[in-house]
This record gives sequence, structure tokens and C-alpha cells, in this order.
Amino acid sequence: MPAGYVIAQITVTDPEAYKDYVAAVTPIIDRMGGDYLVRGGPAEHFEGDPVGERIVVIRFPTLQAARDWYHSDEYAPVRAMRQRASVSLQTIVEGV
Repeated sequence: MPAGYVIAQITVTDPEAYKDYVAAVTPIIDRMGGDYLVRGGPAEHFEGDPVGERIVVIRFPTLQAARDWYHSDEYAPVRAMRQRASVSLQTIVEGV
């Protein structure tokens, strides 16, 4: 079965609050079978304007598992933390 990927392009607006978000979200991602593949770091952009300055890619075992994480009751208050500390484009896509 194909994996599900969460691809986030993020601009952090409150670095201290964003650190709290990262600390809160990581154990939820672990419990729901997610695995960080990209978590910030240097990036080069070649075509078009980037939506955010930070890129995060998380692999889940299936597309549905990625959806379940994003829409879970456990993640909802943590997602609100991220939304207060950043602006972003969040994409869930089926992959290999």
C-alpha cells in the first residue's frame, strides 16, 4: 500500500511558541506511525516563489494514516498551536 506524506511549507512567526509546538507534535506523530523525512534545514528553490521558509516532510504508512493524524482529536489543539506560531501550506499526498 502506498505511503501518505504530509508536506508543510512554513514561515515561523513566533519562534518560541513554535518550539512548544514541535515538542508537543513529535510524540503524536510517533504514536500515529509517522516518520520525519525532512525537518527544516537548508533548501534551494529553483522555480517559483516558496510559500514558506521551512519545509517539513512526514511519511505515514498510508494516505489514510496521514489524514487520520491531521484530523485527529489529539492533534487538534496542537495544530492550533502551530497556527498561532506560523503561517503555512499543508499538503497530504499519496506517494510510494
